[in-house]
Amino acid sequence: MENSLFSLEAYFKRIDYQGEAKPNLATVTALMRRQLLSVPFENLDIQDGKIISLNPNDIVQKILHQQRGGYCYEVNGLFAMALAALSIPYFFIAARPITHGARKPKTHMALVAKLQGEKWLCDLGFGGYGIRAPIRLSALDLEVNQDGELFMLSLDQENELILKMHNKAAWEELYGFDLTPQNWADFAPANYFNSTHPDSIFTRKLLVAICTPTGRKIAFGNRFKKIENGQESKQLLSTENRSQILREEFGLHW
Repeated sequence: MENSLFSLEAYFKRIDYQGEAKPNLATVTALMRRQLLSVPFENLDIQDGKIISLNPNDIVQKILHQQRGGYCYEVNGLFAMALAALSIPYFFIAARPITHGARKPKTHMALVAKLQGEKWLCDLGFGGYGIRAPIRLSALDLEVNQDGELFMLSLDQENELILKMHNKAAWEELYGFDLTPQNWADFAPANYFNSTHPDSIFTRKLLVAICTPTGRKIAFGNRFKKIENGQESKQLLSTENRSQILREEFGLHW
């Protein structure tokens, strides 16, 4: 994933990171948290009828210099650039979203970082819900508490890793994946599908999400939801208030 515009200085400024820049787990965890708190997941370009560019320099320009967010390929791609700049080994993986038990094609992209002799799942782009810090891939069937949210990795009968989140008194499967490394170019077909196909959730509905220190903010379709310390508040998104909510809650102008 070659690029010429990315710089750690601009990245740190964008996510307001002021800590150490060392190739270790503490730095990766801190960077992941700061990016999740600063860079929203968003599909505004797709809602405007545009195809998302996977050119790394376009991603840098959009997120770092235009103060935008992006969806999985963009936000995880940006994070991969930061790992590369810190000389941290990683590889991309293709994941299969799971909705109400139904397994979909492998259209989601995440990455695995190699740190302290272990492999760690990193994902900053699973829309409304997703992990908030790296998860060790060898920690199977163990509850992982991240800011009050519980996650777990398990193996299914087909030897695929399944990421789960505890939601409303039950474990919900988010996506499945194996550890076959993917090239950046491998995601071009999935990106085209997600950007253009009428069956793609991203073409059908607005989706904007960002983490907060104690919860999340999610705009989906015509609804806006805040989750803080497990408590939810909801309101309708309308043509009258949508631009204001996107600006004030997510820092986006649309």
